[in-house]
Amino acid sequence: MQKLNELFSGGGDGDGASDNFLEDGSEGLCSLSTTQRMYAFAASLAAGLLLMFLSMIVFSIPIKFALLFTFGNVLAIGSTAFLMGPEQQLNMMLDPVRLYATSIYIGCVVLALICALLIHSKILTFLAIICEICALIWYSLSYIPFARRMVSEIMIRLFDTEL
Repeated sequence: MQKLNELFSGGGDGDGASDNFLEDGSEGLCSLSTTQRMYAFAASLAAGLLLMFLSMIVFSIPIKFALLFTFGNVLAIGSTAFLMGPEQQLNMMLDPVRLYATSIYIGCVVLALICALLIHSKILTFLAIICEICALIWYSLSYIPFARRMVSEIMIRLFDTEL
């Protein structure tokens, strides 16, 4: 576990300081040990990935697919809150760089659930899931430096209609 902490903190300089990101947010109402946080992260991520995998099995039933896929996405993204803490997770999600991507992703998640649970429209649910996947990809790219710019330039080159 010490090697994992050193890896995430940018290398260990041997002074024993607990200034790495796994231990930064451990103060608070519900503090967990580093090991407990890693287990909770792994369990939440595994449950999210399992739900997303199970959603592929019921792909022909768009409403069940939407529910499983959406809850799997939320669990997988929320699993990182165990590593860095919910406050840091929210601060990163609401950072001005990814505020629009976060808002669109959350809006697509809500839209997919509304289409699946309230409207019961297979076509609208399927379209909402496509929007959710695109929003998730765009949101995920915001964590990689220059990734959104690179993808935007590639899309412009691929779909440019000027001759």
